[in-house]
Amino acid sequence: MNTIKKLYCRTFQTVFRIAIPILPYRSPKLLHSVDELPALLNEQSISSVLLVTDTGIRSLGLTAHLEELFSKEGISLTVYDKTVANPTTDNVAEALALYKENNCQALIGFGGGSSMDCAKAVGACVARPRKPLMKMKGILKVMRPLPPLFAVPTTAGTGSETTLAAVITDAKTRGKYPINDFPLIPKYAVLDPEVTRSLPPFITASTGLDALTHAVEAYIGRSTTGKTRGAAVKAVDLIFHNIKTAYSDGNNMEARKNMLHASYLAGVAFTISYVGYVHAVAHSLGGRYNIPHGLANAVLLPIVLRSYGPVIHKKLHRLAIAAGLSDRKDSHAEGAEKFISAIEAMLDDFSLGHTLEGINAEDIPELARHADAEANPLYPVPVLMNAKELEQFYYAVMNQGGNTHDPGTDK
Repeated sequence: MNTIKKLYCRTFQTVFRIAIPILPYRSPKLLHSVDELPALLNEQSISSVLLVTDTGIRSLGLTAHLEELFSKEGISLTVYDKTVANPTTDNVAEALALYKENNCQALIGFGGGSSMDCAKAVGACVARPRKPLMKMKGILKVMRPLPPLFAVPTTAGTGSETTLAAVITDAKTRGKYPINDFPLIPKYAVLDPEVTRSLPPFITASTGLDALTHAVEAYIGRSTTGKTRGAAVKAVDLIFHNIKTAYSDGNNMEARKNMLHASYLAGVAFTISYVGYVHAVAHSLGGRYNIPHGLANAVLLPIVLRSYGPVIHKKLHRLAIAAGLSDRKDSHAEGAEKFISAIEAMLDDFSLGHTLEGINAEDIPELARHADAEANPLYPVPVLMNAKELEQFYYAVMNQGGNTHDPGTDK
């Protein structure tokens, strides 16, 4: 990256860092069971709600209990269950039509990050009925209160229940619309481990490493605060001490509970301190090839961390200590290597692999330009890179065997 662009990026990031104490960041109020929702809605005189989820979540029966509760309480619940991984503008339009047709007063995002992002985008469209979704791309483009938004994560990974961000894919161009504004932070987050019980091991692992990516990128960036550093370190601690148990024994509710809390803490950290190039590259891959976001983050994380070099060794050493991988006797370089190697080992242990199928070499320059546009100047990364430099990460994860990727689902 040339000197002028570097100066612009760092100046932009410095202004945001200075402004953190005066910006209206907030955390959602926490609930610990979906059973608490009907009474809360009745208290607020809300009688009609749109639940945004996906077909897989509903077919597993995860929403059935909530649907029964609402029926008993006389609360009208309209369900939109067509959300796809990397939710599209079509998803938002369809869900918005249901919201309006049924005179809904509130939204519930029930599922992974895709469902919650779709619910947030619907809320933004309700708040700004005359503003096209594409015009809300970027920072502070909503600027009006959303209808009451309740987030029920069924994965311990995305952290969307805490964040001010929603990422929507243009159904025609496959380009991404990252929307970032304070009204998108859900009013309530329901951390109920029971709704994560049925998660397959693969999804448990990939979303858990997604949460780890949030914590790590927030911690190593240049816009941290005491609050975000503490939240990130605690999240790393919880993930390393619980993810293998949650993966191998999905009925262990203590591990599930701890992973949900870790995801929440990581969300708190990156909402304020932002993420980095892992996310920018993963978003472009999800938009073009529908690669699940958590999987892309998991595979990219150790590769991007190694590329930053010694500038992040001290911070990674601290995280390695929190994870129980290192001690203070190790050098910073040794601690960093143990941390990165542990992530690589988990990719093997969880059968996630080290490459992503379906990437076409001829697409890489364009994908890298999208990542550059998303990340620079917004993300306060440890080392700045331009689009040409970001191309290395696509080649590093490109499976040479061809386009055989099955996008699967992002629950």
